[in-house]
Amino acid sequence: MKKIIECVPNFSEGINQEVIDAIGYAIKKTDGCTLLDMDPGRSTNRTVYTFVGDPESVIEGALAAARVAKERIDMRTHSGEHPRFGAMDVCPFIPVTGVTMDECVDVARRFAEKAAGELAVPFYLYEEAAEHGYRRKLPDVRQGEYEGLQEKLKDPKWKPDYGPDEFVPSWGATAAGARMFLIAYNVNLLGTPNQAHRIALNLREAGRGTDDPGRLMDVKGMGWFVNEYNMAQVTVNLNNFRVTPIHILFEEVRKEAKALQLAVTGSEIVGIVPLESLLLAADYYIEKENLFIYEEEQKIRLVVERLGLNSISPFIPKERIIEYIVNEEPEEPLATLSVRDFIEEIGSRSSAPGGGSASAAVAAIGVGLGAMVAKLTHGVRRFEDVQPHMMKIIPTLHELTRQLIPMIDADTSAFNEYMEGLRMPKETETEQQERTAKMQAGLQTAINVPLSTMQFGDKGWDAFIEVAKYGNPASKSDTQVGAKALETGIWGAYQNVLINMQDIEDEKFKEKILTEAERIMKRAYRKCFEVIEILEKA
Repeated sequence: MKKIIECVPNFSEGINQEVIDAIGYAIKKTDGCTLLDMDPGRSTNRTVYTFVGDPESVIEGALAAARVAKERIDMRTHSGEHPRFGAMDVCPFIPVTGVTMDECVDVARRFAEKAAGELAVPFYLYEEAAEHGYRRKLPDVRQGEYEGLQEKLKDPKWKPDYGPDEFVPSWGATAAGARMFLIAYNVNLLGTPNQAHRIALNLREAGRGTDDPGRLMDVKGMGWFVNEYNMAQVTVNLNNFRVTPIHILFEEVRKEAKALQLAVTGSEIVGIVPLESLLLAADYYIEKENLFIYEEEQKIRLVVERLGLNSISPFIPKERIIEYIVNEEPEEPLATLSVRDFIEEIGSRSSAPGGGSASAAVAAIGVGLGAMVAKLTHGVRRFEDVQPHMMKIIPTLHELTRQLIPMIDADTSAFNEYMEGLRMPKETETEQQERTAKMQAGLQTAINVPLSTMQFGDKGWDAFIEVAKYGNPASKSDTQVGAKALETGIWGAYQNVLINMQDIEDEKFKEKILTEAERIMKRAYRKCFEVIEILEKA
């Protein structure tokens, strides 16, 4: 899975369009970064940028933007309604896909260290990246703002985490941190602003005060009336959608509205959202309503309908879901070929694609056949008694097929790192050591890829047993071919593990991988035989 981090730097400039555009351009031209939004405010004299990328790219994107700010923004002439203490005021990093909070903390710290060193300006760490408890909350770090920063820097307690502890008048200071993704979300009510605010007070974490807290954690909110829509809204920020997900907030508002005899008429997500937040909602409604949905597109559609996300304006997934916007799918030059072209490519006078890619393709075809039989059995009236079995295994086989397809290209590109090492200079002892280390790392990659093919395929056997027992008898031969293809794909991947293992020097790595590969291979022989035996006795 591709790693995606969101970065939302706030700059103290919201009026001068040339400066605003220059900062945006610096982000946009950074390799690996996708600029999603620029939101300038004249009264705040502040612009919020939103961009995404992999861990290394977002560091470079934020640094490129900071360089422009250092040249173009002078805090000595800045004024605005929003609290601030620096040209680049805050720069949070947020996990989106395939990234942990710890990784974002590391990114925030590396960015702060790098930017402070290059630009010679003070940087503080806040939120999850903070190294001191009293610096976790941004208002505490920014207290006194720019005007009080010169005195604040004299206090040893507020020595910057990175950069000089001297006042830099043109810049001020920057807070870099890591936090969860914040979702701005509004639920529509046919009611008054007072009623909407009453509901918000019941739900938001702060409630009505320390003696009367609300029910939902990590939620900030209030009620208001939107003249444009002629209805009230409970408007909230979900600071951690894993603590209080979108669907829980929506359902709790519905409960409160019902008690007040008010109608809820859908909701709206402001800005963009991570895919995970919507899939969590999909899982909730699938379980609640006892539905059978396994395709991602249909899950998103279910959420859009249940939350009424089209009530204000059309919710277009490819424009609102981060992963869809940045198109995280890796390039798959082999998997996207026609069958004819793929086979001819394998048969060409070239060592790649070879047996590894062919094995991944065969394993994917095998699992795909199992998925096909299960889907042809599901929903058929004369097979109603086996529906629970099909509903259990279809999602597994469907997802495994999708996971195996990328391995076709992954196997062909697995040797890239090894070949890079092979081409490295080897004149000195140091160069020889670096070359060997690179080649060894490349070999391990070339082993882990076919091992992953084996592991994905191995997850399909229990479902295949169910297909053999309960699948449509008319598709018996499809199940047989599928089982044999899966076994062959796993066997082929196993051979790739063995041949690449010959030059591995790390004995512990070798022992661990071989033990795992041999276990999967033996299980493949056993399970394939079991599937065939079940079908022959049917």
